[in-house]
Amino acid sequence: MSPEGRGIATDTFRILHVSTGNVCRSPITERLTRHALTDRLGGAATTGLIVESAGTWGHEGAPMEANAAAVLADFGADASGFTGRELLDEHVIRADLVLTATRDHRAQVISMGHSAGLRTFTLKEFTRLVRAIDPATLPPLDDGMAARARALVRAAAALRGWLLAPSADADEVHDPYGAPITFFRSIGDEISQALDPVVTALTGVTARR
Repeated sequence: MSPEGRGIATDTFRILHVSTGNVCRSPITERLTRHALTDRLGGAATTGLIVESAGTWGHEGAPMEANAAAVLADFGADASGFTGRELLDEHVIRADLVLTATRDHRAQVISMGHSAGLRTFTLKEFTRLVRAIDPATLPPLDDGMAARARALVRAAAALRGWLLAPSADADEVHDPYGAPITFFRSIGDEISQALDPVVTALTGVTARR
């Protein structure tokens, strides 16, 4: 499918979170994103945003790791009904924004083709870029969430060569697979903090404290 064939329904914007097994980091990120969007806007207002996840070595059909589900419970987010998926071409083709746990995941997504380079970032990289974007330059929510989201991705892509990571590790979310719950919780906190400015930019609404 050509890039022009993606997202013909312009009132829809699809976010794809990618990690390795799709049982720890990307499920946490997917469900925290959904939770944050609903918290800011309410369920009906997020209808045009589709948030999903997959893994480069995805455990197809596997449940989320128990510690990952426990982290989501800490945040009041819903872990129910999740099953792991292996990353497929069709997932990348459909996605308007791909957010990966690490730079290696980002490279793997981009290597799949489908003109994914300009819409694929690590989560922390995207956060860094979004922080530098003036929200006043984005379309208002009255124009639709999808239009605002697409403008945010374009603006972030334009900044990528100018705002480099301060260190090699700065754009990584490390894998907690097999680690104790305390490490899972630290990763959950990292992900939540990285998502906060992204969701604020998407919605124009800051988190309730």
